[in-house]
Order: sequence, then structure tokens, then C-alpha cells
Amino acid sequence: MNKLNNKWVRAAIPALLIHCSIGTVYCWSTFKETIANQIGMSTFAVGWAFSLAIFFLGMSAAFAGKMVEKNIHKSSLISCICFTLGMLGTGLFIQFTTGIVALLGIFLCYGCIMGVGLGVGYITPVKNLMLWFKDKKGLATGISIMGFGLAKAIATPIMELIQNNLGISQMFYILGIVYFIMMLIGHKLIKKPDGWVEKEEQESGFKLLDMFKDKTFVGIWLMFFINIHCGLALITYEKQILNVAFASSAILAVIISIVPSLTAAFNALGRIGYSTVSDKLKERNTIYKIIFTSCILVTAIALIPFAITNGANSILLGIVVILLLVVVNAGYGGGFSTLPALLSERFGMEKISKIHGLALSAWAIAGLTGNNMSELILKSTNYTYDYILVATFILYVIAFIICIKLVGKKKA
Repeated sequence: MNKLNNKWVRAAIPALLIHCSIGTVYCWSTFKETIANQIGMSTFAVGWAFSLAIFFLGMSAAFAGKMVEKNIHKSSLISCICFTLGMLGTGLFIQFTTGIVALLGIFLCYGCIMGVGLGVGYITPVKNLMLWFKDKKGLATGISIMGFGLAKAIATPIMELIQNNLGISQMFYILGIVYFIMMLIGHKLIKKPDGWVEKEEQESGFKLLDMFKDKTFVGIWLMFFINIHCGLALITYEKQILNVAFASSAILAVIISIVPSLTAAFNALGRIGYSTVSDKLKERNTIYKIIFTSCILVTAIALIPFAITNGANSILLGIVVILLLVVVNAGYGGGFSTLPALLSERFGMEKISKIHGLALSAWAIAGLTGNNMSELILKSTNYTYDYILVATFILYVIAFIICIKLVGKKKA
């Protein structure tokens, strides 16, 4: 086989190049406070840029499926341009403006323009991977989506280094150029298998929003939404949770420096691990049962002794807090990577980009609700983080019930 026409060169490598670039959206906490200080706005106000980015990611993915089905070269180029233009524009607004003008500019560039690049880029490689890796769809999508999760672990120290030595605006300029080159190479390499014909292009009558009339799809959408909502509710407050749990510990600085990298690693491992295991199972919904069961158990273990609040007084409870963050991160990542293969198992491959994109609208909504739920709970409970666990525990139980009752087993 031609070395330039195989599944690794035409599917896996371009997917990693694209996802390792756009996945840096999760580095937001690395520079959020720096941006707020630079433009003279509160971190809460600036934080909406991230929420907008996730919202536009989900909504653009929901409506870009048709374009991706027809032409992945066009969609990969649009993703490249929007994502890097958003990064460069964010740097410009930070450097040359302040106050409300800077804030609105960041909302536009980081939230809207970059968010569109995120959404289109996220779904572009997925179907292509499943076409090239027909017998190992879970592994294929896991490789790509693992890149999205690994991006934070790889980029965070680089971002900190550039920020500390050159400044926040220069960080956006430098990385914007680097990611443009990476995504452009991915755009040039990506290609569908020879002989593949998009049958759905000749079909008519399929209405995407009619999927919400399908009980199985609604169930998948809901459990996917809850998994992201609960994940963001905890992950976006990870640093603060660790600060509270280890407040009186002499190793607080070590914990703060090590645990975020550990949880990022488990986020990535969950993405490739859960999806790869799903290839070995009779039906992929079993993975979500495992994810929700593990999250329910670890949340209950942490919740009973109020482990976050009391963690400072017990090494054991401190370990429980770390275990909580590790398990939730792994399940959060695994939910993303197993989704495309589950959807293809239930609805077939022909319209998978459209259906996968529509399912990602759950991500858009969760991006607005997850961290904001935590913020409301903290303000109403005098910043007692354990009450976030009460809410996520209830939601994980609901998701498990949905997983069994609505999604159920695949039809024979």
C-alpha cells in the first residue's frame, strides 16, 4: 500500500494534529486570571468567553454535519482558519484594548470565532477515522479524541512559559501560528478511503431535528449532557477544590502542581481506554453504565464524610478527593470518545457526522450550565464545595437510569 495512502497518514495523524490544536481550549484556567488583570475586568466576566467557546463548539458541530459529510477538506480548512483567527484576534484585543471593549472582543474572537473552529474541527476527523478503522471504531475515535484531552497536558506548561517570559498577547500570537501550521498539515493529509461514496448525498427527506423524536437518541443526548455537565461542574473548580482539601497540608504546592497533570492524563486515558474497551463488548452502552456507576460510587465515598471540606485533616480523605477528580475526569473523557461509535451502532454510518454533530449540542448547553451550577451552589452555601457533589451524585444516578431505560440495548 502507498505509504501516503494508509489509515495512519490519512486518518489518525491529521485527526491528532487537529484535535491536539483545538483541545487547548481546556487550558483556559491557565490564563483566565492573567487576561482579567490585563484588561481590568473580573475573572467572572472574563470566564464567559470559555462558556461561549463551548457553546459555539457544540452548536457549530450540530449544524456543520452536512458540510463535513460532503467535504472534509473544506471543513478542516474552515476549522483551521476560524480557530487560529480567533486566537490571534484574542491576542490583539488583549494587547491594544481594555475594559468592556477588550471583553467584547475576547467574547467575539475566543468565544464565537474560535468556538466555530472548535466545533467544525471536532467532528471533521471522526467519521473518517471510523471509515478507515472499520473493525476498531472505538480505538479510532479514542485516538483522535484522546488528542483533544492530551492537548491541555501538553500545552499548559508551554503556555505558562510563554506567558511568564513574553506576555499573554505574545502567547496567543505564537501558538496561533503554531496551531495554524499543525491544522493546515492535517487539512492537507486528511482523506476518505478510496471508493467511499456518501450515499446520503442522493437521499432526501431526512430531517436532522426529527432525531429528537427518537427515544434512543434522546436518551443518548441526555446522558451525554449530564456527563459533561457534572464533569465541568467539578473540573472547572479543580484547583479550588484542591486548595480547600489540602489547605493545611505542607505538600499543598506539590499537590497543586501534580494533580492537574494527573487528572489531565486520566482524562486522556479515559478517552482511549473506554472507547477501546467498547470494541470488545457486545454493545457499547455498557461503557456508559460503567462510567456512571464508577462516578456514583466515588462521589458517594467522597460525599459521606464531606471529604473536600474535611480533607485537610485526613490524608485518607485527601486521597479520596484526588480519586474523585481522577475518576470523574476519566469518565468525562470516555463519554466523549465512546459517543461516535455508540451512535454508529444504533443509527448506522451513513449520516453519522450529522447525528454526532447534533448530539454535541448537549455539549453546548452543558458548557453554559456546568460551571454556572457550581457557582450558584457555592454562593448559596457559603462556598462549601461538598454540596456540588450532592448535585452531581443525583444527576449521575439520573443518567444511569436513562442509560438503562431510554438507551437500553441495541436491537438484534
